[in-house]
Amino acid sequence: MLSFRRRLGLVHQFVILVVLAIAASAAYWSLSRAVHGQLDAALLALAETEAGMLAEERGEPVVHETAAAGSAPMSFVRLDRLVQIVDAHGRVIARSVNLGAATLPAHPATLARLANGETVFETLHSFGEEPTRLVSVPVIAGKVLRGVQVAGSLDDVQRVLYAAAVLFAVMSALLLLSVGAAGALLTRRVFRAIDDVVQKAHRIGEEDLSQRLPHPGTTDEIGRLVDTLNEMLGRIEHGFDVQRRFTADASHELRSPLSRLRTELELALRRPRETGAYVETLRSGLEEVERLTLLVEELLALARIDAGQERGNAERIVLNTLVEDAISRMKPIGDARGVRLEIETSRQVCAKVAPGSAGLVLDNLLDNAIKFSPLGAQVTVEVMVEGTDAVIRVIDGGPGIRRDELERVFERFYRGPSARAGSTPGMGLGLALSQAIVHAHGGSIGALNAEPDGAVFEVRLPSID
Repeated sequence: MLSFRRRLGLVHQFVILVVLAIAASAAYWSLSRAVHGQLDAALLALAETEAGMLAEERGEPVVHETAAAGSAPMSFVRLDRLVQIVDAHGRVIARSVNLGAATLPAHPATLARLANGETVFETLHSFGEEPTRLVSVPVIAGKVLRGVQVAGSLDDVQRVLYAAAVLFAVMSALLLLSVGAAGALLTRRVFRAIDDVVQKAHRIGEEDLSQRLPHPGTTDEIGRLVDTLNEMLGRIEHGFDVQRRFTADASHELRSPLSRLRTELELALRRPRETGAYVETLRSGLEEVERLTLLVEELLALARIDAGQERGNAERIVLNTLVEDAISRMKPIGDARGVRLEIETSRQVCAKVAPGSAGLVLDNLLDNAIKFSPLGAQVTVEVMVEGTDAVIRVIDGGPGIRRDELERVFERFYRGPSARAGSTPGMGLGLALSQAIVHAHGGSIGALNAEPDGAVFEVRLPSID
């Protein structure tokens, strides 16, 4: 079975051959028309000259180089044109000497067209020893119709066309060889670049995704393909890095509560204790189990969202009402930490989302704002429409987010140094889960710092009337 490279080469040669054949045929026919046109023009000029002279003589033919009919054959040797004058019935009135005993044909159809004033061109394939071109021109002299016929040999025309055909064939063969060689060289160079890319791609493995495919140094299709593949490798490398980080963080988050739970159970079993001590150990263990349960549920929700299975049934929701319900749910937590929750809105804002998922996003944002706001601070939720977007902004009164952390706050299991160093509870999945939910509904979520203090989390969803 032929390789792709060989098949491409055959297709390339076939296309070149077809193009050359079409070009040569077009040039040949153009030359043929030009040469035949020149012969027709020369014959017509001579016929019109004879017709003019005949008209001046008022119907009496001026006989040049004429002779009585004899037995000698016609000849193109002395003159390269044959001249004959006929009447309306096709009878020969005069003719040139080189016609000899022959007579140029004057068919009834030709005479009829002459009577209508038409000039008639004909090709005589069986007249004499050479193919002949004949033109017949009508003349009215002394109210009598005459026909002037002039014939010329097509032998020179055929010789010119034959020489041109040979020349075109030779040129086409040379062009085919030249273009074919150039095409083969170009194809070999292209496939060499592809082979380099394939070999490099085979050496790139999961262990080292930082390598990139060699660029051919061109901006053609191969160069754009290599650029696209290198960009894809960059995305894959980033995805693997995120996956490795996610696995390591998930393992750490799962190991910590399990280690604490195991330690407390081992301490409780080392020696007999009072009932109250056992109850305290069980309560502590229950807290760790609840923490593990919440962690597993959030991981499961993220996995389902990534697989497109957790979006929920979207419906038209009034976001003002959704925000008010979320504030009502989070108010006890805010009161416990001395943080006030307020909503600011000027009009009704609607979007098409799943109520449960959207409520979870607001709960996560409000919980995050409450945790990082100091005692006596205020958390404000703004609901508005900007262009075609429904916008929800959660503004807290905390210290804000460090500039180098703004791009990482939505990473899974990411917690800033201040959160890890302090006693702020959390596992670093709330914002990541919120981002996944918002993206699943065709929206966006971002974070920035407020002026002079505080952080702003902004959710944008396509608004509807």
